Amino acid sequence: MKLTVRDTPPRAVWALEQAGLHPLLARLYAARGIVQGAELDDSLAQLPAPEQMQGCTDAARLLADAMQGGLRICIVADYDCDGASACALGLRGLHLLGQALGWNRADYLVPDRVQDGYGLTPSIAARVRASGADVLVTVDNGIASVEGVAHARALGLQVLITDHHLPAVIDGAVALPQDCVIVNPNQPGCPFPSKALAGVGVMFYVLLALRAELRTRGVFTAAQQPRLDPLLPLVALGTVADVVRLDALNRRLVAQGLKRIRSGQMPAGLAALFAVASRRPELASSFDLGFALGPRINAAGRLSDMRLGIECLCCDEPERARELAQTLDAINRERKSLEGEMREQALQLAEALCLARAHAGTPPALCLYDGAFHEGVIGIVAARLKDKLHRPTFVFAPSQAADKAGELKGSGRSIAGFHLRDALDLLAKRHPGVLLRFGGHAAAAGCTIAADQLPTFAAAFEQIGSEWLDAATLQQRLETDGALEPQYRRLDLCDTLQQQVWGQGFAPPLFCEELEVLSQRLLGQKHLALKLRHGGEAVDGIWFGRTETLPARARLAYRLDADEWQGRRRLRFLIEAAES
Repeated sequence: MKLTVRDTPPRAVWALEQAGLHPLLARLYAARGIVQGAELDDSLAQLPAPEQMQGCTDAARLLADAMQGGLRICIVADYDCDGASACALGLRGLHLLGQALGWNRADYLVPDRVQDGYGLTPSIAARVRASGADVLVTVDNGIASVEGVAHARALGLQVLITDHHLPAVIDGAVALPQDCVIVNPNQPGCPFPSKALAGVGVMFYVLLALRAELRTRGVFTAAQQPRLDPLLPLVALGTVADVVRLDALNRRLVAQGLKRIRSGQMPAGLAALFAVASRRPELASSFDLGFALGPRINAAGRLSDMRLGIECLCCDEPERARELAQTLDAINRERKSLEGEMREQALQLAEALCLARAHAGTPPALCLYDGAFHEGVIGIVAARLKDKLHRPTFVFAPSQAADKAGELKGSGRSIAGFHLRDALDLLAKRHPGVLLRFGGHAAAAGCTIAADQLPTFAAAFEQIGSEWLDAATLQQRLETDGALEPQYRRLDLCDTLQQQVWGQGFAPPLFCEELEVLSQRLLGQKHLALKLRHGGEAVDGIWFGRTETLPARARLAYRLDADEWQGRRRLRFLIEAAES
């Protein structure tokens, strides 16, 4: 592990301090590319206009026509937290905007991860039509569903695609669904300034455009129009949970959602999730959304039925919300147990693979499979292995679908410098027929292969890794913010930092310096409790999941953390890494 320090432009620090920021925040923001205080304005007035997003105005007209015509709308969701949040947002928003028309005819459908696979398939289109719907709206999927959209149109359905993923590439050319309305900032030719919106953010923009369209049609005036900002907690949840890049727009949406959560303005289902996760809404942070609430929603899609997650996010009755949140919490505990077992097994497989290679060491790209793996958890396991071994990693499991016997489902996660979807595209060109289906983006991707093609896939994946990755890229590096000035080691500043919006592409503060280790002991045989000397004073530290002891002096990367025990709060260092 190599610990590096982010570059901090002095002029940007000075400009941010002049704008009134605390010197520590000014340094942290400058290191993340912020150069002036105006960039930190998170007001809703700074949102780009919906008409800037290609297809948004057409989508608004389609939905407004459907409402005024009394048509039924069915939302086809995805089975992750972004898809669930986008679905709940869409249902709430459509019903809210339809009230002035006396319209309340929106429903939803969630594909089954095992039986249906990903996206809008012809079979899903048929189920939507059979439900009596007239208009099919996708959230967080559909941009690559060329066949599914064609079948839906053949059945007489109007189709609106809202998505944020990259389009499919067929025979080297971008292939978009035809004869439908598409809203996706990543579709060719879209001028929208942010390409990082999550699926829930795209759906929020469609609702903004729909409200404007209904206002233009005289359904309500600007003074009478329904407020959509109460939906922002759902936007914040889906955005953080989907680990999209927190560019200026996403940070603004998340900040606005968190403000409402902290003031208690959120659906009962969201409040219930905070309760079962033992998190305090009044102190809500992006960490809570990504690591406490998001996993509980995701667990339903991985091991059970994502309808539980959507129903929870749509629920406004506290008692029912509590029951749903408790069910999701129980599923998440099962997911964590299953993931732990699979992760240990996968690590053993990786170690055996490295031993078999003798002097060659860890492969530049890993492919692991076990017949006992569960396809709903392979993505998480791949992510854990990628983090631990710093290698692009694919984990495969047998398909659980009754009609897919003999097929393997694979989920991959990658490191910087290795575009996973491009790697799969190259593999498909070199070995035609190996990949039955594949898709994804730079950091995460999925595919389906025949079981007897696993050795070919593994060898080809490793070969691409050896071609694309060099020693410098395979050296695990962790970007930090350098040393923490002793005068800033305070609880109030810790709280200030935790109230900011951090996440993918806008990393939370991580300090780094050489510290003296005064004492260390194991807690529960799982964690390393430390007493460290920082700035001449002793400070507590904890390294979760670490059992190996440290030398008397070590260069450590750490976060500020407020530990609460028996009603008393104290500052400690949360250790993330030690330089090798």
